[in-house]
Amino acid sequence: MDYLSHNVAVNLKRIRQSKKMSLDKVSEQTGVSKSMLAQIEKGSANPSLGVLGKITSGLRIEFQQLIETPRMDFCLVTPEEMIPTKEEAGQYKVWTCFPYEDNRYVEIYRIDIEPGGVYVSGGHGEKTREYLTVTDGVITIECHGQVQEISKEQVYRFETDQTHIYRNDGKERASCMCFFLDYK
Repeated sequence: MDYLSHNVAVNLKRIRQSKKMSLDKVSEQTGVSKSMLAQIEKGSANPSLGVLGKITSGLRIEFQQLIETPRMDFCLVTPEEMIPTKEEAGQYKVWTCFPYEDNRYVEIYRIDIEPGGVYVSGGHGEKTREYLTVTDGVITIECHGQVQEISKEQVYRFETDQTHIYRNDGKERASCMCFFLDYK
């Protein structure tokens, strides 16, 4: 389940329960079937904008309340259990562990690069910075005319306002965690 579907599932259930409404009552007020509402709350349905519109209208809530990131006191992310956000077979896989959101300024990724693999990322705009720590292997970063090799357990910081390249020149898969910061 992607993070947006997860947000809708958690928020719909929380809102429904806070209003002390059954699925039957929400169905009656929104015109969305009880079974569809149950699937949405379980995260097994991908509702259309029309369905989400019916829900927000029927519950008299703002659309943002359905899609905003629910409060989480804790969260464990296992990238191998997620669908990669970007990948090219034999080259790299990128997982968005914690996405950038309007109320936060940080995004966290995991990147795996196969031996000989290259991942090219476009610039992220002015006043953007990345902090990268290698967890396995060695990764070479090219950005701003600089080439930097980062080994396991080292941490590297660089400005990401222009295209940057992640490269694995080694013989084993290289992995890193990237902390992307928007400091506008």
